[in-house]
Amino acid sequence: MNRKNKIASIQLAVLRVLVYAIIIFLCFLCLFFFYLLIINASRTNNQLQRGFTLIPGGNFLRNFKNAFTDSSIQIPRGMVNSFIVAAGSAVCTTYFSALTAYGIYVYNFKLKKLAYTFIIAVMMIPTQVSAVGFVQLAYKYGLNNKLWVLIAPSIAAPAVFFYMYQYLKATLPLDIVEASRIDGSSEFVTFNRIVLPIMKPAIAVQMIFSFVAAWNNYFLPALLLTKSEKKTVPIMIAQLRSADYSKFDMGKVYMFILLAILPVIVVYVFLSKSIIKGVTSGSVKG
Repeated sequence: MNRKNKIASIQLAVLRVLVYAIIIFLCFLCLFFFYLLIINASRTNNQLQRGFTLIPGGNFLRNFKNAFTDSSIQIPRGMVNSFIVAAGSAVCTTYFSALTAYGIYVYNFKLKKLAYTFIIAVMMIPTQVSAVGFVQLAYKYGLNNKLWVLIAPSIAAPAVFFYMYQYLKATLPLDIVEASRIDGSSEFVTFNRIVLPIMKPAIAVQMIFSFVAAWNNYFLPALLLTKSEKKTVPIMIAQLRSADYSKFDMGKVYMFILLAILPVIVVYVFLSKSIIKGVTSGSVKG
């Protein structure tokens, strides 16, 4: 018996070491390429042409200045536009999805199952299919080159609704809602002051995902934004493809890419404390 326990302990230790080794390797891959991006953003164009190196260059501040003052690609304006779209989309997606999930979870009405099934069915429709009619409608009414047009579709987010609904089932007892009603609280006050604080971890997780998705979105902005002062960061980065790399400062290009992903990292750092709690709390019924 002791021998079996000893063998099992050894197998468990080996398995644990293997799992940690895989995790460390994956973390190294993720961080290595980000580190390489920072290194390349600190080097001159001539240094980059010489090949790969792990040693930082001394041109980081100069590349930063050149990227921000580039007249052909207005990266500061693009970052402002992207932040407006990403932040607006994240807020609208999380709030209205949580509100919809709350309504379907708390209220009992005849078409409750049909409404839930319909929303889940919409989740299966590819974005590109629904975008065709949306783009035509936007151009018909002259709504192209409007940033709020990119924010409006985020109100209907079936995938976020499904996550919020599952989270409510796991964390929100209906007795709390009934108690607030008995105390004379209105439905919106109950949702905003009682339910939303309970859903804070789930909202933080979905805000990160929604912000990243909207920040990196290229498809709709490329179709709807034609004016240079309205373009977002992904469109500006895509414009670098048409550049002549033999005459282009590659150090500045890497700085463009670094600036493009920097806001996403900042948002993640501020909301990262709630990610693990938000992911795990909605996965198991409490």
